[in-house]
Amino acid sequence: MSLLQANNLTRIFGGLAAVSDVSLEINENELIGLIGPNGAGKTTLFNLLTGVYEPSAGTIELNVNGKMKSIGGMAPYAITKLGMARTFQNIRLFKNLTVLDNVKIAMSKNIKYGALTAILRLPKYYEEEAKIDKLAWDLLEVVHLTEKGNELAKNLPYGEQRRLEIARALATEPKILFLDEPAAGMNPQETKDLTVLIRRLQKQFGLTIILIEHDMSLVMSLCERIYVLDYGKCIASGNPEEIRNNPRVIEAYLGEGAEC
Repeated sequence: MSLLQANNLTRIFGGLAAVSDVSLEINENELIGLIGPNGAGKTTLFNLLTGVYEPSAGTIELNVNGKMKSIGGMAPYAITKLGMARTFQNIRLFKNLTVLDNVKIAMSKNIKYGALTAILRLPKYYEEEAKIDKLAWDLLEVVHLTEKGNELAKNLPYGEQRRLEIARALATEPKILFLDEPAAGMNPQETKDLTVLIRRLQKQFGLTIILIEHDMSLVMSLCERIYVLDYGKCIASGNPEEIRNNPRVIEAYLGEGAEC
C-alpha cells in the first residue's frame, strides 16, 4: 500500500534548484535508501518531505487513515502528529538534559492532562507521568541505552547519541522514520550494530524507513529499493543490484567515462 507520494517536487533557493522535479513513491513497511554525491539534494528532499522547507512546486501526499492527504507546506510538528519522524545529519539533542528526558520530551503529544492538573499535581498527572516514564525506559531498552538513562545526553559517546536520536524519533510513534546519515562518524563495529538495529526496528514497530547514507555497504545490504539523486534530480531508482550496475549512477559517483 502506498504510504507516501511526492510528485514533481522542486525547491529553489535564489534561482538554484536544490531539488528539481523529483517524484517518488514509498510503500508500507519498505526500507528505502536515498543516495547521491555530496550536494545532490538529499537532505533538502528530506526537509521538504518532513515540513522543514515548503516546496517551490510539486505535491507531497501521506496516507492518513486510508486516504491520501496533501502535506506539502505543513509545519513539521503537524506532520509529526500524522506519523512521520526524523533524525538529523547534525545531531540535535537536548544535551544538558538526561537521556531519559530527551525521550520523554518527544512524547508531549501523548500527554492527557491539562495545565491545571499539572500545576496542582492531581492524581491524573502522576498516572500519566508514570506511563510516559515506562514508555521512555522501554524505548531506551530497545536501543540499548537503559543504563545511560540518567546521564546527560552530552556525555554519551557519538554512536550512543545517534541511537538516542532514533529513540526520541520512535517516541513520537511514527509510521515513517527518516534517518539522515545515521552511520556518519561511526566506526565499522558501530555501523554493523546500527544495521542490525535498523532491521530490528523495522520489524518490531512495523515501520517504513527512509535513510540517507554514504556508507554503500550499509545501503546495499539493508535497503530494498534505492533512489539516486544528482544535482537535485532523481537519476535512477531500483533495487540494490539495479543501482549498482546503473551507468548513470556509476558516472555520478566516479565521473564521466569511468569504468567498473
